[in-house]
Amino acid sequence: MSEFYKLTPKDKKGEDYPFSQLKGKVVLIVNVASKCGFTPQYKELEALYEKYNDKGLVIIGFPCNQFGHQEPGTDEEIGQFCQLNYGVTFPIMKKIDVNGKNEDPVYGFLKSQKSGILGFKGIKWNFEKFLVDKNGKVYERYASLTKPSSIDETIATLLKE
Repeated sequence: MSEFYKLTPKDKKGEDYPFSQLKGKVVLIVNVASKCGFTPQYKELEALYEKYNDKGLVIIGFPCNQFGHQEPGTDEEIGQFCQLNYGVTFPIMKKIDVNGKNEDPVYGFLKSQKSGILGFKGIKWNFEKFLVDKNGKVYERYASLTKPSSIDETIATLLKE
């Protein structure tokens, strides 16, 4: 079994969200922030989720305040912001650290599987994306600049496999 499925982060209510429930799904994990230049990506993420959720895609947002303090709100405020401003229906988790001594185990795992540009392991900014295949293997890592819509075909391909 993939180590991915052994991870159990907390949702925005502080309850366990076991990744074992994601077996057989394609998963897109994104570190998100409400006050970032990339925040409008929520719209494209939600569009992908609406298009492919019933075909097996799960998108999970992990709020993080480590980059320019662009996610200052509480978990409840973040959830409300996403819903009211972008109609987000995919899971938004508890706010976490993605780098450093307090990094969430999900990000420790993801970064160990796929490094970024020039082998850089750390997360550089908000809205970096990790695409995980149906077997729990990290398929690809995308920079913040990568628009969610640009990975539509890759998602469609992984869902067919």
